[in-house]
Amino acid sequence: MKQSIFKIVSNTALTDSVSQMVLAGDTSAITAPGQFVNIRLEGRFLRRPISVCDYDSGVLTILYKVVGAGTGQMRGMAPGQTLDLLTGLGNGYDLAPAGDKPVLLGGGVGVPPLYNLAKKLTAMGKEVSVILGFNTRSEVFYEEAFQALGCRTSVTTVDGSCGIRGFVTDALPQEYTYFYACGPEPMLKAVYRASKTSGQMSFEERMGCGFGACMGCSCKTLTGYKRICKDGPVMKKEEILWEA
Repeated sequence: MKQSIFKIVSNTALTDSVSQMVLAGDTSAITAPGQFVNIRLEGRFLRRPISVCDYDSGVLTILYKVVGAGTGQMRGMAPGQTLDLLTGLGNGYDLAPAGDKPVLLGGGVGVPPLYNLAKKLTAMGKEVSVILGFNTRSEVFYEEAFQALGCRTSVTTVDGSCGIRGFVTDALPQEYTYFYACGPEPMLKAVYRASKTSGQMSFEERMGCGFGACMGCSCKTLTGYKRICKDGPVMKKEEILWEA
């Protein structure tokens, strides 16, 4: 974990509720796709945990959904302003088990962490399939970004207004070697049941500190209690214990 000051390069709306923020700063603590940052906002008691969408030397891209006063405050920020970030949080995805044809499944704001993952997997020569799930056409974002990486990209919408009608599980390919997923818990449960291979899932959880000190985001797994912020947010399919 590292605390650094980042400068906003751009802050652009992608949909009515989702924005993309590009920041300049020290990204050296970010070591794997699927990690997150914790953002301090003026006047707010708790930091806001946001998944890393993409990163390079000195450049960080995050996507965030406006769901309350804190993220609303972020949407109103302009290039040149600065933010205090904790970086390098969480365990991230393990690329080693991917095999030749991994499939990536993202639902809503679970899409962003899959972008850097897809970039790394395609750079390794993998044949990557990506399935993006939304409620309706107006919520769709980053479809073209994944296509530009060379990924076989499918979109599902609950109302059928874009792509395949249904959920991400309705677009699973016949053949794949491993899966990576991120999204709301009902989606992850469905992926767990529908998947034919092992895989990794990134969980969303309300957090206090964001680095394992407060134990506020603990969850029970087959191997004991784990902290989503530090031992996760990524967990292997085989260790997940679903509560009834």
